[in-house]
Amino acid sequence: MKTQGYLMIMALAALSLTGCRKDLCYDHDLHGLGSRHEVQANWEAEWERDLGKNWEGRWRGVLGFSYNSLRPEAAEGIRARVFTNGVLENEANLASTGGRLHMSPGVHDILFYNNDTEYITFHDEESTATAVASTRGRTRSTYNSRNEGEKTVNAPDQLYGSFHAEYTAELTDSITAMPINMRPLTYTYVIHYMFEHGLEYVALAEGALAGMAGGVYLQTGKTTDEVITILFDDCTVDQELGVYTTILSFGVPDENPIPMAARESHNYKLELQVRLKNGKILPAFVFDVTDQVQAQPRGGVIVVDGIRVEDEDGLEGGSGFDPDVDGWGDYEDIILPIK
Repeated sequence: MKTQGYLMIMALAALSLTGCRKDLCYDHDLHGLGSRHEVQANWEAEWERDLGKNWEGRWRGVLGFSYNSLRPEAAEGIRARVFTNGVLENEANLASTGGRLHMSPGVHDILFYNNDTEYITFHDEESTATAVASTRGRTRSTYNSRNEGEKTVNAPDQLYGSFHAEYTAELTDSITAMPINMRPLTYTYVIHYMFEHGLEYVALAEGALAGMAGGVYLQTGKTTDEVITILFDDCTVDQELGVYTTILSFGVPDENPIPMAARESHNYKLELQVRLKNGKILPAFVFDVTDQVQAQPRGGVIVVDGIRVEDEDGLEGGSGFDPDVDGWGDYEDIILPIK
């Protein structure tokens, strides 16, 4: 009888201790002092920065789409990099809406950018001050660089960024909300080629925009001073409107968004390459668009006109070219990584 009573007491004691441990762990996680931060992301859906053009107010949808349809969507996810005393302490991938970000108590610099890009490459990420995003190199056999020495690259994907300097993480008994504003670091240019004659002969079109920034600093949004040429294709050929497309860019070189600072002047050139329905590839049309780009350093609308395809070119031969074929035969674009 004594033995049974002793065993019963021991069992109850063990059960009681087990329950206490669970309760203590539960209470510690939710109510004990800790440094717990919940990132809450807001996505700023701007495709261009208005510097007096007032495109939003003037937009008429002449190319068949609205101003608002160009606004970028929120990214699929966020990468957070937490630096303490200049040293990377933690790196985390969060959902598009945000999520729990762990960091030790103290003062930190925190860099955020979206982690779902395809063509973006990141460099010098060991410091928030030097972290740079650029895009991948690309060649095109039919392209002859119009600005000497410029690399040719693929257009970047949509890139967002946010930076918190000297963020103080404190020990608390609750979760601290951490709102962040994800601002665009790439912007959209609408490019419109207007024909005065011969558009009916055009089957395919592609182009290039020279003089643009090669990268952007993630911390400040300032573009680098490297100058590159963006190659693009998939232009729409419309027999009423002409040829048009949209491309993403970091903007013009050495552009400091806040505050607006003086920058070195560059030459900006726009190229159009067309392949006709009879298979003939014409020499490239080249336009100086310096005034238009300088007035729109971070997105906008670039229009060139007066383009002619002569009848003798459009009617030459008669073999016919199928505009639905994939690519331009031997003229392939090759995407190259930039190290």
